[in-house]
Amino acid sequence: MVKVLGIGGVFFRSKDPKALAEWYKTHLGIAHSPTDPDMMPWTTQAGVTIFSPFADDTDYFPADQSFMINFRVSDLDAAVQDLASAGVDSTDIMTMDGIGRFARIHDPEGRPIELWEPAQS
Repeated sequence: MVKVLGIGGVFFRSKDPKALAEWYKTHLGIAHSPTDPDMMPWTTQAGVTIFSPFADDTDYFPADQSFMINFRVSDLDAAVQDLASAGVDSTDIMTMDGIGRFARIHDPEGRPIELWEPAQS
């Protein structure tokens, strides 16, 4: 059996890929995809990655979206505050005992993004 080592990329369609890549870089610190050998790609910290297909009729994220990205953050309160100061609203702030704290934002094209501060073990 093949066992993958991690996520190698997230690829999706965009109406304005350059502007959207810049939004992710500005607000979430995600580097642009390298276009030459000298550009450094976004490197993540080691940690938990959840892979979870949801039922087709889930209400956990909007029905018109086929996926939602969840990003781990070290300090959810600071992330929400930084995003708010940049005009990015956070909603659905919640805590799941033993799992962590969550907040929902949306990128400029309406894709849901979940921010997750994992519970300390």
